[in-house]
Amino acid sequence: MSFDLAHIWASTGLLGKIIAGVLLLMGIASIGVVVERVIALSRSAKDSLRFVQRISPLIDSWQVDSIPGIADEYKSSALARMLGGIIKRYVTGRDDRAGKVSPVELARNEGERQRDAIGHDLRRGMSVLSSVGSVAPFVGLLGTVVGIIGAFQGIATTGSGGLGAVSAGIAEALIVTAFGLMVAIPAVLFFNYLSARVATVEGALTRSASELLDEMENRHGRQPELVEHKKAA
Repeated sequence: MSFDLAHIWASTGLLGKIIAGVLLLMGIASIGVVVERVIALSRSAKDSLRFVQRISPLIDSWQVDSIPGIADEYKSSALARMLGGIIKRYVTGRDDRAGKVSPVELARNEGERQRDAIGHDLRRGMSVLSSVGSVAPFVGLLGTVVGIIGAFQGIATTGSGGLGAVSAGIAEALIVTAFGLMVAIPAVLFFNYLSARVATVEGALTRSASELLDEMENRHGRQPELVEHKKAA
């Protein structure tokens, strides 16, 4: 039998074609997720760099009140979302004189919430890759089993046997398993790749948030002393 995909598709039964169609949809979904995530992560990295360049002088001089507004301009940046939310909560707590919780503690709690939400967004769609990588080989195997059953049914119907009679049907059925592996292997590889990139981004966010909270702790701790010094002067 020549390796002719058109002939294989024509000789495949209806159930086998449905299974192949499901695998095709899985492959398309995987490609869509990978393309979307790569673009989103790249855009986030570029916007984060621009955001840092704008707010670095403001943090050095501790003019942080305008940073949440700047963060809103970089909606694609995970870092802008994280630091903007932390600083916004800090400023609100600092200005609330009746509050019983330290502004830094409020900012730290907000940082935890932002980290969870951003982590969920960074992994958006990756469950599709995980599912495809796990399920696609079994879907392909199902197609092979269906094809082999069809081949043996053909033998039973015609009454002819032997290796030559059944080998063509088995070979065509095994194509579905190969198709399933072709869908699953890239999905697993891209899932691991994206997981590594997301872990890198999350590590950078954690370090940046920790540095900002340390600076808040330092600055906020100085405020009463500065007030007393100004009064004395």
